[in-house]
Amino acid sequence: MLVDLPLALRLTITFDNGTEFALHHRLRDLLDIQTFFCDPHAPWQKGGIENAIGRLRRDLPRRTDLSGLQPLDLIRIARRYNHTPRQCLDFRTPAEVFSSLLHFKCESTSPLPRG
Repeated sequence: MLVDLPLALRLTITFDNGTEFALHHRLRDLLDIQTFFCDPHAPWQKGGIENAIGRLRRDLPRRTDLSGLQPLDLIRIARRYNHTPRQCLDFRTPAEVFSSLLHFKCESTSPLPRG
């Protein structure tokens, strides 16, 4: 999904210290993205991601094995997340803001299908 982003938006990415990011070096090797990690026990360095994880987890029961989710499940969850209005965005959705700045679409910012 990162391949389609403009180069200027995929220069760096910062991760939590979870084992799920063990292959972070592949982003550097394949896409020339620098990867960084938050310091251990420093939640203030990742407040935005903690909020995002909380929002995403609303759709998933605790202890859900994410490796068991199908790609379409992940896309559906990302779309729901990206189409939820935010007060901090003047009640626009992240997808609206992102699309208005970039004038391009990717799977997680495409509108939800009707029905």
